Amino acid sequence: MIKIFLSVRNRIGITIKCLEAIKRHTKSPYQIYVYDNQTNYLLEEHFKYFHKLYAKGLITQVTFNTDESTFNAFSKASSCNMFGLQHEQDPKKNDYDFLVILDNDIIVTPGWDKYLKKGWDYITRKKIDRIKVIGQLPGGIKSKVEQHKIEADLIGRAGVLGGSGLWSVRPNFFTDVGLLPLNQLVGQSKRHDQLYWQLLAKSTQNKPYIMGLDKKLGIHCGKMAGSICNVLTRQTPKNKNLDAITFKEGDEIIKKMDFNTFFDAIQNDKQLIADW
Repeated sequence: MIKIFLSVRNRIGITIKCLEAIKRHTKSPYQIYVYDNQTNYLLEEHFKYFHKLYAKGLITQVTFNTDESTFNAFSKASSCNMFGLQHEQDPKKNDYDFLVILDNDIIVTPGWDKYLKKGWDYITRKKIDRIKVIGQLPGGIKSKVEQHKIEADLIGRAGVLGGSGLWSVRPNFFTDVGLLPLNQLVGQSKRHDQLYWQLLAKSTQNKPYIMGLDKKLGIHCGKMAGSICNVLTRQTPKNKNLDAITFKEGDEIIKKMDFNTFFDAIQNDKQLIADW
């Protein structure tokens, strides 16, 4: 069993494709915890869509956050802390294979979870306790100083940094590595990853803490769906243009595509495949 934290803000077209990919491409039993953070476009459509999934038992939880409930801090960081704190109260918190931190513009590929399970089984077998995160290559991972042959056709390389669009972590991650200091993220639209890099480095005495697998586990579609963090970061706190993060045209194009057509398009897009 795996637990999936999914961060959402606007862009319902890519969210629908993201959740459909999880449904089609995940082999393990899973639970999905959706955090819809300050959506301001097609809000009623978001409610109706998540209601449908909730009624069918396809998602475990959906939370609609506001500026106030995220403490005016970077909403992904606030909601990730919420997820972590809730997980810590789970009587079976140590029984999961791993937890996943996922952005809604990442489309997982067939069998993605099985590769991650093989990675964690290898880390456990080899007792490499300093590896706290497993993702994919290149995935923003730097200083890849170690190579690990997990299986004949599966290689992992360990290093530092790495983007959290698709992170898998141990079930004890939030006690072992910690929660993010939200007082440092008030008024911010980024820095979830940067602050976790600091915590990860501290917990491992600056040793390599993330392993990337040489498999395309997820396709990053931010260039197609639009990057909310990048747009908001370029604006001033007093002059936020929330209409700029609706990405209406791209959202409509993605929504109109059936899943098979969409997935064929992105997996054959060399730019998207090489991007992350």
